[in-house]
Amino acid sequence: MSRVLQAGAWFVLSSQLAGCVTHTQPDAFFQLTAESPAHKAMQTRFFETKDETELLSASAAVLQDLGFQVEESVQDVGFLRATKERSAREYGQDISRFLIWIASTPLILGRQLPIMIPVDLHQKIAAVLVARPINPEATRQEVRIMFYRVVWKGDGMAGQNAIPPGQQKMEMIRDPLLYQQFFAKLSKAVFLEAFTL
Repeated sequence: MSRVLQAGAWFVLSSQLAGCVTHTQPDAFFQLTAESPAHKAMQTRFFETKDETELLSASAAVLQDLGFQVEESVQDVGFLRATKERSAREYGQDISRFLIWIASTPLILGRQLPIMIPVDLHQKIAAVLVARPINPEATRQEVRIMFYRVVWKGDGMAGQNAIPPGQQKMEMIRDPLLYQQFFAKLSKAVFLEAFTL
C-alpha cells in the first residue's frame, strides 16, 4: 500500500513540476538538437547599420526597460550580460506540496515520514547578448540574445531523506514572446527594422 501511495505521490509531483519552461541539463547546453536551428533563428536578428556601439547601447537600454540590470559589458567584442532576480513561486506549487503531504501521511503508520516536496523559491533570470558585424564592410550587424534562469528550491523531505534548501537548477528560456518583445523594442530604440534568416 505504501509503495503505491509513494508512486502516486511522485507521479503527482512530477506532473506538477513540469511547467512551460523546458528543463535543460548542463551537459545538454552544447549539444545540437533538431530544434537548434529554430532556437537560433528565434534568438537572432540582423540590423543594417555600421554603428555597433549604438546597437549595444540600445540593447542595454531595452534590457533595463525589461527590468534587467547590466552586470557586464565589453563593447570591443560586442558582449553584454544582464540579470534580474524574481520570486520563482508558481501557482499551485504550495497546493501540490500540501496535497502530497496529506496523501503521504498514512506512511506514518509504516513508520516513515510523510513526503514534503521542495518548492521553487527564488530565481535569477539572465540575458546574454552578442552583437557582431557579419560582412567585411561592417554595414550589417548580427544580434543574438539568449535568456536563461537559475532557480533555487526550498527544503523538502522524501521518506528518511531530507532535501536541503538551496538546490539549484538551470533552464534555458525558450518563450518566443520574450524574444519577439526584446527585438521589437530594440528595433524601435535604434529606428531600424530587424531582419531574420
